[in-house]
Amino acid sequence: MKNSLLFDFVVDKAAKMVFITREFDAELSLVWDAFTRAEILDQWVAPKPWTAKTKVMDFTVGGRRFYAMVSPEGQEHWALQKYTSISPKTNFKLHNAFADKDENPQLPGSDWDHSFTEENGTTTVKINIYNESLERMEKMIEMGFTQGFKMSMSNLENLLASLSK
Repeated sequence: MKNSLLFDFVVDKAAKMVFITREFDAELSLVWDAFTRAEILDQWVAPKPWTAKTKVMDFTVGGRRFYAMVSPEGQEHWALQKYTSISPKTNFKLHNAFADKDENPQLPGSDWDHSFTEENGTTTVKINIYNESLERMEKMIEMGFTQGFKMSMSNLENLLASLSK
């Protein structure tokens, strides 16, 4: 495992943006699958001790992922993602919104732009998140998004290492 993998996480409140760059010691196809297949996503996306459960995932333009982050006590926090653009193995975009258990979105939401590149066996993922309102962005951060996302990336790194064997 490489020790010098890049992980850059920048919050720009003025632009209502979060910029994330993360390198993984894994092939692009494996990293792509980790972000686009529910059975893999659910293994890493929730910061421990939380878990993720995907109820619906249709990874197509116009499709959606409806999932919950589940606390150790069983409390569910739902989110709805709608895929707006997919360029296989290079980029996908989605609109993300908190939701209730019946899939009703709580707007405003955020637009996520994921880009993937590979060089010499290292895959770089760049995620730009634009929040439709500063209030929503601050709520995300207040709910522990920064720490939680960093924990999720660590989960993914460990999962990729085990899947790459």
